[in-house]
Amino acid sequence: MKNSSIFSRWNLRQVVNASGTMTALGASRIVPEAQEAMTEIAGEFIHMDELLDRASDAIQRLTGAEAGFVTASVSSGLVVAMAACMTGADRGRIMRLPDTEGLPTEAIIQVGHLVDYGTTVELSLRLPGGKPVPVGSVSRTHDFQIESAINERTACVVYVVSHHTVQYGMVPLERVVEVAHARNIPVIVDAASEYDLRGFLEKGADIVIYSGHKFLGGPTSGMMAGRKDLIEACRLQNLGVGRPMKIGKESIAGLIGALEAWEARDHAGIRRDEDRRIDAILEGLSGVKGIAAQKIPDPTNNPLDRVMVHVFPEKAGMTATELAEALANEPTPIVVRGHEAELGHFLLDVCNMRDGEETVVCEAIKRLVA
Repeated sequence: MKNSSIFSRWNLRQVVNASGTMTALGASRIVPEAQEAMTEIAGEFIHMDELLDRASDAIQRLTGAEAGFVTASVSSGLVVAMAACMTGADRGRIMRLPDTEGLPTEAIIQVGHLVDYGTTVELSLRLPGGKPVPVGSVSRTHDFQIESAINERTACVVYVVSHHTVQYGMVPLERVVEVAHARNIPVIVDAASEYDLRGFLEKGADIVIYSGHKFLGGPTSGMMAGRKDLIEACRLQNLGVGRPMKIGKESIAGLIGALEAWEARDHAGIRRDEDRRIDAILEGLSGVKGIAAQKIPDPTNNPLDRVMVHVFPEKAGMTATELAEALANEPTPIVVRGHEAELGHFLLDVCNMRDGEETVVCEAIKRLVA
């Protein structure tokens, strides 16, 4: 493991991240271009509106959106987008939230999209005074249920793209957009951990919110892209409920740097490196008693694969949950993607692994089930 004085000085433990771009682990490594931009601007003064304009330019260029905005996180972005759909650009309305008298407040969302990613999607919609309106069930939603829920109080429809959501039986985004736009209702997409910076807008979404600190490799931030009038209304929320969620010059500059790096990134080369690590894990776990490993694609169609590790307790001597916990309790913690461990498996995500860490993970698993 790499030694750094900050770990000893602040009594922090380094972690082998086999979980992916998870906020609880710091999301991702900030790319050098973002770090350089943050350092360069940190000691300077600028007009923040000009910097936000440059961020909008970069977001437009990469996403094809009419405009872009930067806030503190995707969760913050949902708060701000919900508020924008309620108030528009009316500053009087903006400055009196969460007083919503006379405003449309309802956000229609499929029950299968009501996930928890450290907090609930519902909470982000409620914070500015919005009212989530769940439709359908955890196994099936029909387009007519969304259509029936739309009324004069409807502010927006929210669509969540995540491995946490139900992956079957939900109304697809294209149809959600069609139903909502027929009644002039905007569609917000939470695409926090998604790689595709254009597809959701191309399918008709009005606001799409991405994490700046996951696949983009920027500082903690929420990147918003979409319709010019709605993005302007989002930006104006800094006069109101968005104020506690405003983002500093360093993070805005860092996100711009990350976006510029994204344009120049060797995406195919990164995939090859990840595939090499996956192959090494599959080979390293081959023949380990009680363990079966397989390569699986990302459930939301991001261009990456992971390793699913099946654990058979009668041979491994422990359950998948117990093995995941044992790995996390190693002297150097190894954190796996264990949100489905009760089903007898966990996932290994290599996107944030350094070379050699795939061997560390395999050796730990072998030792723990021996």
